Amino acid sequence: ALHFLDSAALLGCADLRGKSLVDVGTGAGFPGMVLKLMVPELRLTLVDSLGKRLDWLGEVCGALGLEGVERRHARAEELALQSGWRDSFDFATARAVAELRVLCEICLPYVKVGGRFLAMKAADCMDEVGSAAHAFAVLGAPAAELLHYTVPHAGVERTMVRLQKLEDTPDRYPRRFK
Repeated sequence: ALHFLDSAALLGCADLRGKSLVDVGTGAGFPGMVLKLMVPELRLTLVDSLGKRLDWLGEVCGALGLEGVERRHARAEELALQSGWRDSFDFATARAVAELRVLCEICLPYVKVGGRFLAMKAADCMDEVGSAAHAFAVLGAPAAELLHYTVPHAGVERTMVRLQKLEDTPDRYPRRFK
């Protein structure tokens, strides 16, 4: 239940109705699948490097009758360099995938100018935010908004790092990560 409630908390940070969202490193579908259940008109793309996860999520979509969910088996940093993927989404999100500086480099290229990257982090992420500040600016999203919340019924403190993309991410990003 914690993962569902934590994922649903994004709805307090962004209006997703009629928007497109890429969930990078979706894993078991958090937060993307929860957001799709809560906002059926969301155009959702799930990206993961493990095909079995995406196959399972496809079965879940079928069982729940969810439409408008695209699944893409790929390394996120490679897919973000491809035409049709880069600068294509209103929102990108990632949960528990990597350190914030790396996450921004992978996720911001997917976001169109004016869109937002929503990074789900622990409550005590201030050092991580500080060390990523230069990366925010280089990648086109110079000002981070920190939205603190408590996961309902769990008492877990979390921080949403919301970055609005104000200019194009330079073509050399993301770099390849091993």
